Amino acid sequence: MPNAISHHDQTLPAKVLDQGLRDPVCGMTVTPPIKFSETYQGQTYQFCSLKCQEKFRAEPQRYTAAPLDTDHSSHPVPAAETQEVTEYTCPMHPEIRRPGPGTCPKCGMTLEPVMPVLEEEENPEFKDFTRRFWWSLPLTVIVTVLAMAGHSLQLFHGATQNWVELILATPVTLWAGWPFFVRGIDSIRHRSPNMWTLIGLGTAAAYLYSVAATIFPQSFPITFMQEGRIGVYFEAAAVIISLTLFGQMLELKARSQTSLAIKSLLGLSPKTARRINADGKEEDIPLTHVHKGDHLRVRPGEKVPVDGSVLEGESAVDESMLTGEPVPVMKRSGDSLIGATLNTHGSLVMEAQKIGAETMLSQIVQMVARAQRSKAPMQRMADVVAGYFVMGVIAIAILTLLGWGLFGPEPGWVFGLINAVAVLIIACPCALGLATPMSIMVSTGKAASMGVLFRDAGAIENLCKIDTLIVDKTGTLTEGRPVFHSVEATQKFVANDVLQLAASLDQGSEHPLAHAIVDHALAENLVLTKPESFESGSGIGVSGLVDGKKIQLGNTALMEEAEVNISSLKSRAEQLRLEGISIIYLAVDGILAGLLAVSDPIKPTSKEAVTKLKADHVKIIMATGDGLTTARAVAKEMGIEEVHGEVKPQDKERLVADLQKMGRRVAMAGDGINDAPALARADVGIAMGTGTDVAMNSAQLTLVKGDLMGILRARALSVATVKNMRQNLGFAFVYNSMGIPLAAGLLYPLTGHLLSPMIAAIAMSVSSASVVFNALRLRNTHVD
Repeated sequence: MPNAISHHDQTLPAKVLDQGLRDPVCGMTVTPPIKFSETYQGQTYQFCSLKCQEKFRAEPQRYTAAPLDTDHSSHPVPAAETQEVTEYTCPMHPEIRRPGPGTCPKCGMTLEPVMPVLEEEENPEFKDFTRRFWWSLPLTVIVTVLAMAGHSLQLFHGATQNWVELILATPVTLWAGWPFFVRGIDSIRHRSPNMWTLIGLGTAAAYLYSVAATIFPQSFPITFMQEGRIGVYFEAAAVIISLTLFGQMLELKARSQTSLAIKSLLGLSPKTARRINADGKEEDIPLTHVHKGDHLRVRPGEKVPVDGSVLEGESAVDESMLTGEPVPVMKRSGDSLIGATLNTHGSLVMEAQKIGAETMLSQIVQMVARAQRSKAPMQRMADVVAGYFVMGVIAIAILTLLGWGLFGPEPGWVFGLINAVAVLIIACPCALGLATPMSIMVSTGKAASMGVLFRDAGAIENLCKIDTLIVDKTGTLTEGRPVFHSVEATQKFVANDVLQLAASLDQGSEHPLAHAIVDHALAENLVLTKPESFESGSGIGVSGLVDGKKIQLGNTALMEEAEVNISSLKSRAEQLRLEGISIIYLAVDGILAGLLAVSDPIKPTSKEAVTKLKADHVKIIMATGDGLTTARAVAKEMGIEEVHGEVKPQDKERLVADLQKMGRRVAMAGDGINDAPALARADVGIAMGTGTDVAMNSAQLTLVKGDLMGILRARALSVATVKNMRQNLGFAFVYNSMGIPLAAGLLYPLTGHLLSPMIAAIAMSVSSASVVFNALRLRNTHVD
């Protein structure tokens, strides 16, 4: 089919644009300029993103089955028609992906949605297990009472009781327990032995032995005779099935709570937005109908519909649901707004800038979901152990049967069968496999509610091991919203010309210092010229052509690289730097023209965060592209002893690598493009949420608010999570190391008692549930 599709990644002709089509994959309205399109069977389709285009290329028939609705304003596409098929995955094996519900081919565990939906129906497997449990429970109780007290009650005589128990236990074993036998057979077929292999073997052994003893009693030795009949164990098979069903119900119910964090995030988004049309009229529209550039009104008490910026009005916005910051933030014209945050009292008019999957809320949901489905390094050990565990348990069960049968007291083979079944049932690899995934799922959800986003489970596990933190200055320790201080020119230039040239060139820069210069120039009503060329200096400045002049704007390193003499302003620059003010030199055609001074206030919480991190034995190092004198002034105020100034991106990366060679576990915190290499190199890269997308994509941890206190919260949660995982793994190992010998009957010579398979089933169910509930305790972890 690819041959029937022609690809377009450029602006389309007017004829195509006039069609006003929706994206056939996601249903979103596509607005000019069109970047992504496909022609299929003579029809041109438009897409909102490359992702939707690639999905269409893979299955064009799927999205062209029905004609597109061109009158989308009056006939919006129903959500059900545009919704993608829900993808399911296994909590223990996140690499397993299926287009619908089912069981994991590796462990047999119930699959769950990769991305939970806000209004989802009750888990179908939970409903099925509940139905099987309650319908079969009366039969299980009756057969158990008969087995335990039938002889004393003298309800039936001899072999008659065996037939009654067979009739009662068969529906429980073959109907209620059928899903477990299916999973057990699948585990053998996929050559992936797991807990269902053990449960299937154990219950089948107890049931089939009892059936044979009931139908062919004459085939058994006389030593097997008890009270006029061959002893049977229908009650063991029935109770194991009922208890396993009950344990699965508990586990499924508990596991559903691990996705509450994502569901609560999904619930933050408002359903509608109030759009201001071109004629000034206002109307409430579904959130899915909001386009980039739309003007929206946010009234008091309403949620901000999408990400954007304030055009009119002034109000305090509560961002605690995303950033964890309890104090509302004052928003004025030009300030950014985050979708799903709450407008407290004033009325705002905003421009929509990011919609759909581009919004911060959507990005957070995606990051949390991805982190929840990742594997922690600690899980690798559990996976290796679990891989050999089941086969080892089966071997122990066989040895138990043979040992009791050949060397045990009469009836040895009966004792051997009981103990072998108990060994198979009590061993629970499920507890071992769930130990870390449950902790990770709960932890990432808890972190998101505090404005801390982990990229994967490895970041959670590694953060608590960090002993060195490298921090950038601008936007990390400081507000990242510099304020213009002053401009000074050399004798051959005028101050306003220096400012005008610097601002003209800086129009193409993403650096916060550049924004301060441009904003001040515009406030002074200076006319800025579009640069004829622009080139970033890799973290030390920028250069380009403005009005035919070769302009270089940056720190001392850039001037030295360009061989520009800065001696005439060097003393003045040092005076300003001692006050913590950043200095930017401007050179015109290789001659120093002046300097621009920009101050960036330190964040109120930075000093407290640095102090607490140092108290936690974390070494703090500052590495910044700013001048060394300015960096030292800020570092002195912060209590940071080691400072590296005027460093390039490759210098930051080299600093991280050198510290790692010394055996240090290094975290890097930054917010700019120039921090990306170091963020990627560090053991844990920490991006400020106020920074660039490049920085956040390079980091393993993102702080939504961009506050160093978030590192403290993240580190405390990391410590609690790793402790929780170790508790779960430790419990699983101790439980199995004690339970299996006990089930094998090693204590029989001392106590004279054997472990009933029914007691083993209770212990098995409790072990899995306890791991899940212990992980859920992380929701109550206090990290402030």
